[in-house]
Amino acid sequence: MIKPIIFSIDDDPQVLRAINRDLKSQYNSEYKIISTTSANEALEAIAEMKNAGDPVAMFLVDQRMPEMEGVDFLQKAIKIYPDAKRVLLTAYSDTVAAIKAINVVQLDYYLTKPWNPPEEKLYPVINDLLDDWQSHYTPDFKGIKLVGYQYNPKSHEIKDYLAGNLIPYRWFDIESNPEAKTLLEANNLDRTALPVIVFENGECACQPTIRQIAEKAGLQPEIQNDIYDVVIIGAGPAGLAAAVYGSSEGLKTLLVERRAPGGQAGTSSRIENYLGFPAGLSGADLTRRAISQATRLGAQFLSPHSVNDIREKDGYKKIILDDGPHIMSRSVVITTGVDYRKLEVEGVDNFTGAGVYYGAATTEASACKDKDVFIIGGGNSAGQAAMYLSKFARQVYIIIRRDDLTATMSAYLIDQIKNSPNIEVLPNTEVCKACGNSYLEKLTLLNVKTQEKKDYDANALYIFIGAKPFTDWIKLDIIKNNKEFIETGRDLAAYDNFKKIWKLNRDPYLLETSCPGIFAAGDVRAGAMNRVASAVGEGSMAISFVHKYLAEV
Repeated sequence: MIKPIIFSIDDDPQVLRAINRDLKSQYNSEYKIISTTSANEALEAIAEMKNAGDPVAMFLVDQRMPEMEGVDFLQKAIKIYPDAKRVLLTAYSDTVAAIKAINVVQLDYYLTKPWNPPEEKLYPVINDLLDDWQSHYTPDFKGIKLVGYQYNPKSHEIKDYLAGNLIPYRWFDIESNPEAKTLLEANNLDRTALPVIVFENGECACQPTIRQIAEKAGLQPEIQNDIYDVVIIGAGPAGLAAAVYGSSEGLKTLLVERRAPGGQAGTSSRIENYLGFPAGLSGADLTRRAISQATRLGAQFLSPHSVNDIREKDGYKKIILDDGPHIMSRSVVITTGVDYRKLEVEGVDNFTGAGVYYGAATTEASACKDKDVFIIGGGNSAGQAAMYLSKFARQVYIIIRRDDLTATMSAYLIDQIKNSPNIEVLPNTEVCKACGNSYLEKLTLLNVKTQEKKDYDANALYIFIGAKPFTDWIKLDIIKNNKEFIETGRDLAAYDNFKKIWKLNRDPYLLETSCPGIFAAGDVRAGAMNRVASAVGEGSMAISFVHKYLAEV
């Protein structure tokens, strides 16, 4: 347990040693006693302590100091630690200043020097003040703190990254949380620096990049092997399953992810049809379990890194990363999954990350409390998001172009939606305009049958309008269908250029692409079933084919 701090400041070293000695002899077991002769040094220290989430129970401050008077110091210190007890160390001649300080800084006590014997003149006073402080003390959050605007794309990007990588953090909205202003003041920053992230060690960064956050959070491990047996590109369910099976079977396995593990499934609030979990589980929980399992078995995880290209060299696969370095591997499994398609509607681009979100964006759910939110899409992901958001929002509207949800959504979700009083399905409807000032405020919806338009107040729009495979980065001769999904196995024979690319005497394995030793699994593969269980199955199957391939070379 973290010890609360008792902080003493006095420019006279002899007096400081005396107060330090007496405090430590009585309170050292329950409190951390620190001291300094410099008021300016103390102000710098408490800013660092605030960043780190260290609690300060009491300030004992000398009134007459050359850098600043004790009352002036307390005026600055209590802006950062408003609940800390305030004791002024005074000489007999300073009693007028001490009495004045009671009104200026709500002084709790003024202690006249000398205070001997401490058993009579010091400890009873300190004991009473500390007991009072403890009765109101709530431990501060120890971890990453993020200060920003609610409707800010950069703030949303950072929240999404932290949540997706299962990094504990606390969000401080500058508009509604007084503590946010305190953190800025403690670091001598203003709102132009937002978003600001304060790390657990007390360091802070203004408008940080995702790469900077990853480095500070320890998610940027070094590439440990010169050559891997298998590199898996994409950490969705298929990629995670491949990492688990690859590492468990002794392969040198590396998993590369461009954003956060879990893919689209990782953002799901509740997966209820996954085998073995009768009460369902969240995508984040599934991801956490899979990452823990893979790393325990020896898989290495590299994130956030995008792969720009795969090249073949001397029988090896050379994976080119976005920041220049490359990785050598004997085989590759592509599990990059799919991205939600962009909604090409007037105004939507203006509010992406500021009220308009692609996918579940569960990090923004609490901001929807008692507000109206809209969801576009009729698939399971949209249904799961609707059920989750209904716990916060006043009203959730599901926008679909079809007459109903039966053709696109699982029956259990349809039943749950029907039984949710604050969820309404808007059939035969599409969004034709998004409006607002700095964030989304209104949507114009069109009934595609009647052509009637209607304006709605809207605080958030979540988009689930189909998916496109993330294969744009592939430059190698890997055959894709007309929708850019990767073709594998026997289906490759239907393409005229297959024989020009494939030069082995055998046919491609079931999940093998047109390039030997490169496999595809999960949603990125043509013909794949868009279910978590099938993606996990394909990821594990891919490793069995990797073994067969490696036995040949």
